[in-house]
This record gives sequence, structure tokens and C-alpha cells, in this order.
Amino acid sequence: MLSYKSVLLGVLAGVVLTGCQTVSEKTQTAQREINNTETPSLSQGHSLTGNKSTQKTKVNHSDLWQLTRSEMQLALHIDKPRVKSQLNWYKKHPQYFDRIVKRATPYYYYILNEAIRRDIPVELALLPIVESAYDPFAYSHGRAAGPWQFIPSTGKHFGLRQDWWYDGRRDIISSTQAAYNYLEQLQKRFDGDWLLALAAYNAGGGNISKAIKRNRRKGLNTDYWSLDLPKETMAYVPKLLAISELIKHSDRYNLQLKEIPNEVHFAVVDTHSQIDMAQAASLAGISTKELYLLNPGFNRWATSPSGPHRLLVPHANATQLRQALVDLPDSERVKWARYKIKSGDSLISIAKKHETTVQLIRSTNNISGNNIRAGSTLLIPTASKRSNEYALSQHQRHLERQKSISRKTNKQQSHHIVKSGDSFWSIAKKYRVGVRQLARWNSMAPGDPLNIGKRLVIWTAPQQKMLSEADRQIIRKVGYKVRNGDSLSRIASKFNVNVSDILRWNKLSKSRYLQPGQRLTLYVDVTRTIN
Repeated sequence: MLSYKSVLLGVLAGVVLTGCQTVSEKTQTAQREINNTETPSLSQGHSLTGNKSTQKTKVNHSDLWQLTRSEMQLALHIDKPRVKSQLNWYKKHPQYFDRIVKRATPYYYYILNEAIRRDIPVELALLPIVESAYDPFAYSHGRAAGPWQFIPSTGKHFGLRQDWWYDGRRDIISSTQAAYNYLEQLQKRFDGDWLLALAAYNAGGGNISKAIKRNRRKGLNTDYWSLDLPKETMAYVPKLLAISELIKHSDRYNLQLKEIPNEVHFAVVDTHSQIDMAQAASLAGISTKELYLLNPGFNRWATSPSGPHRLLVPHANATQLRQALVDLPDSERVKWARYKIKSGDSLISIAKKHETTVQLIRSTNNISGNNIRAGSTLLIPTASKRSNEYALSQHQRHLERQKSISRKTNKQQSHHIVKSGDSFWSIAKKYRVGVRQLARWNSMAPGDPLNIGKRLVIWTAPQQKMLSEADRQIIRKVGYKVRNGDSLSRIASKFNVNVSDILRWNKLSKSRYLQPGQRLTLYVDVTRTIN
């Protein structure tokens, strides 16, 4: 009979491995030190040798949580105060795991079984819970992206491409391979100690090496629990251990984990070249949203023209998509628009208008420079569906963020066009808002580059009209009790105020109905006649 690992090797065969490194959002400085390989040998605190017994009997499990429990390797150190503290928090928030399970379901089979195939602790498959809450679109103020939270420089150093079309840090296969490659590298660097490897994954190998040297000089132990590390790293490893303990003994903690079937969720389909995401979803018989969730690395309405030329689709739909791609002419993989150049147009403005890149317009139309002539026609690849069909593209996610903000705030939206010399700090100062807040409004991080001409969204408090002393004497705060038949417009008319003012004064939503007996606060000019 084939062993479980033999079966996995067959299931996972053919997946292209891409090396990279990952780090946490708050340790960017430490991450620049990852090339410092000078590490003292350790004399204490080995957590795990890294090899499982070959005599262990393999059991088929129908649920991935059962499989996870059966394959766990790490000592969970639940007697440690830091682990107890994290355990107590998670025990009090069981709804957190409901959200995690829902997000992890499409990816967990692959990520867990890849850990088993590599013969590394399966607890590492739970690390995206700590890093991103298993959200493939997570993006931090430290510029870390994807389920494993890579910063740009680390991702690029280890081969995760990031461009206008594609971000490999969010690619499920590439980022997972990258994270495991890095963790294995760190485990070897720290003499087989997985807890030190995990700490280094968060704080950077250089920081852990320095902490070990400091302890050695003082004659102290050099295991993870004995080191003086950044506050985040002191909590980081205990979070993973606490999560592992809760999953391992979910019955003991009365944690109800929704089952994730132990079966292949997605298959890899070779597309050979660029293809419109909405068209690919239609060919596969799934929604565009489902396709984006399995392929979060693609930023736009189509896959990247320079690859990777593959799509993950539900396993049951893979054959359908493969056959449809065979029958699809190359000319129909993306929709082509003919654009007549107008006076004042530039390649940049045309590319923005059609949600594509200058480079692609150049290559498609055999243009070597930036000179274009009014009246000439360009052939431009363009989306085949309306923009809302690409709901999880980068642009649509940004628009949805603005809608979400507008529903939750009384602030007004304005815009700022980036000029030469602008920075997040200077723009935030001008509008009297926080730098991180400004970046978050625009789905960016404070360290992201600001391109000249970029349109930033600004949310600020409504400008209050400056009142003269005489005005202040006649404006009065009035309490009003809503009566049967009242409406916002009727009350506004009665007191000679605007509906928008009533909403703002009382932090109301226009979509919510007024209730009889509800009390409102109004600011009324008492010299005016009230109907």
C-alpha cells in the first residue's frame, strides 16, 4: 500500500517551486539583515530535530483538522505564561476561528499537504493565521502582502515578481513554497530549532543571532524563551503555539471547528498565454470572484502577459477549462479595442483610461518611444466585461474600500493629485490627517512610492461655517422628538435646515427609517419662522 507521503508526492507533482523569503510587517529593518549568515552554534533549547518517525502508521482522515492533529510535531509549551496569555485570548474569541476557517478552506489542503510532503511541522501551515488571518489580499502599513506577508524587497530577492499586472506575494502556490523554503533555511541556520526559526521569520535572522550573542556573553541560555526580543516577536511564536494547542485539543476547549474535507480543492490549469479573467471564469463554469480568490496574485482584469501562465480552478472544473482553452482561438483570449488618438493624448493617459500599461501598448503597436500622432489608431487589450465583473481586482477592491468608508463615516471625500515633491507626510500634514490613515484610505502603505499624477482619496471632516458673534446668538441647540408621520425632509423643512445637516448632527444613515419617539439634536436659527 502506498504511504500517505507517496500519495502526496503524486498529487503535488508538477507544481513549479519558487524560492523566496518572508517576514512580518513590523520588522523591515531586521529583514534587510537576512543575508547575515554568521550565527553562533546553539547549546540549549532545541525544540525539534525536524525528523518524524518512519514507523508512524498512516491513517486516512476525512477532515483536514483531524489530519493536522495527527501530524503535529512541535512541543506547544502551554505552561509558558506567554502561551497561556495568547491561549486565553483565542478561547474568548471562538468567532475568530469561524472567519479563519472560511477564508482558509480553499487553500488549506494544499498548504497543509505541502508541509507533510516536505516533512516539516504541520503547525507551520497555521502560520498564515498569525500573519494575515488567512486573507490572501491582506496588505499592511509595513508594505507586507499576501497570506504569508512578504515585504517587496524580500519577495523580489527571492524571486516573487511584483508588477502592475501581478504580485507573486499573493500567489497561493508561489508564496507558500517561498515561506516553507525560508523556514527550512532558518531551521538549518539555527541548528534545527524550529522556535528560533519562527522567531527569525518574524524578526529577521540577524536580530535573533544578535540576541543569542548577547545571552552567550552574559552566560545565559540561548533558547527562544530565554532571549530578549522585540515585543512583537515575544508574542509571535506563542500565538502560533496557542492556535496549535486549540486545534489539537479543540474538544477540551469546546472549540467547534467547521470541517474542511480532506480532498483536493483546486487544480492547476496551464493557460499558455494571457487571458481575460472574466472569460476564463466563464469557460471554467465558475464566478469571477471565485477565480480571483484562487488566483489573488493577479491584480487586473486579465492574467499577466509575462506570466505565470497558469490558473488555479476548483478541481471539478479543471477539465472543462482545459478543453475550452484548446478550442479558444488565440485572438479571443483578450478583447481588443481600437482607439483613435486625440490631440493631447499620451501613452500614459491612454494606458490609464484602458487599465493597461504603456509597455503593453508599445509592444502591441510596435512603438519604440513615447511619440504618438493624433488621428492614428492604437490596438489596445481591454476588459471584456464591465468593471464590476472583476470585483476582486486591485482597482475594484480600492473602490469597494471607499464605499465602505462612506457608509461608516460622516466625513467628506475629496481628492489630491500627487505633484512633484509630494510625500505621504506632506499631504497628510496639509489635510490634517494621519499618514497611516491616508495610506490606508488609498489601499497603500506609507512606504509605497507616490507617482506624480496619482489621484489620492482624502476623507476630512465637513468644513464648518465660521459664525459671527451675532450669528452665535441666534443659533440654538434644539431637541426634537420624532412623531408619527415625520420624515427627514419634513423635519428639515419645519426647522429650515438641510437633511444632510440632520444626518451629520445625529450620525444617522439616510437608509435608516426614523422611529416615533426617537430624539434628534438640531441647530436652529430661532429668528426664522418654524412651520
